[in-house]
Amino acid sequence: MKPPKFDYFAPDSIESALALIREHGGDARFLAGGQSLVPMMNFRVAAPSALIDLNGIAALRGITVDDNGCLHIGAMTRTREIETDTEIAAANPLLHAAAPSIAHIQIRNRGTIGGSLAHADPAAELPGIVVVCDAEINVIGPGGTRCIAAKDFFEGIFSTALQDGEMISEIVFPPWPAGRRWAFREISRREGDFAMVGIAGWFDTNENGAISAAGLAAIGAGDTPLRLPSAEVALIGQAPGDAVFTNAAAAAIDDLQPGSDIHASAAYRREVGGVLVERVLKTAWQRPALEATA
Repeated sequence: MKPPKFDYFAPDSIESALALIREHGGDARFLAGGQSLVPMMNFRVAAPSALIDLNGIAALRGITVDDNGCLHIGAMTRTREIETDTEIAAANPLLHAAAPSIAHIQIRNRGTIGGSLAHADPAAELPGIVVVCDAEINVIGPGGTRCIAAKDFFEGIFSTALQDGEMISEIVFPPWPAGRRWAFREISRREGDFAMVGIAGWFDTNENGAISAAGLAAIGAGDTPLRLPSAEVALIGQAPGDAVFTNAAAAAIDDLQPGSDIHASAAYRREVGGVLVERVLKTAWQRPALEATA
């Protein structure tokens, strides 16, 4: 298949890109990595009148950690960079660990974090990671700049809070506390396939050894990446251990909202989601020992 005809533009600045989107209207689209949009065009699912290629805009790239420990990632940062960058590995190891699960290396070489978030596939890994990490998504458009909490960014399947003419400019992750336990697990039919269900999680402990804060999120289990508040509540104040993790996994099942399709039933996804929550929590608790012997 070949895409319908379209005009192509390659601006070298954010200002030029915004001017082009204003000029060409609602039928124009920004092009990031193109790993989702181009196949959609080839299958005639999407037919933009113009593509505005963001790859030449240096201001949309970059990885930095500020003085407060916040991790800043430019929207055009490649997934492969997230997978290999040592600064990201130190600043947010959960994000770094999830990256190798995204599709295949050829896709990660081109795909971008901003493109994945804007595409908003509910089974994609990066949307789940920004949600569980309470990241902020900075956007810029004709009306200026906005900062959107990740929990408010995803509105439905392939639907986000982006307004007409806006693009993602940067993703900001809060500081990662020392001693935080974390893990990511997903189930897919084949390596590189979209996850049927995936779980990302972390928890912190206080001086008494009890869990003081926790975050759990699911992908492939609803119309958007989902936080699992029932499971998080089940963890807070408890001493980490198998029984606590089992209780949290049981509570998480109530938060999952999967659908059925040709790949798996809703009941299967819900059951697997609970199993993965328990595995994630156990792996997170064992992680310091695993790292010490690595």
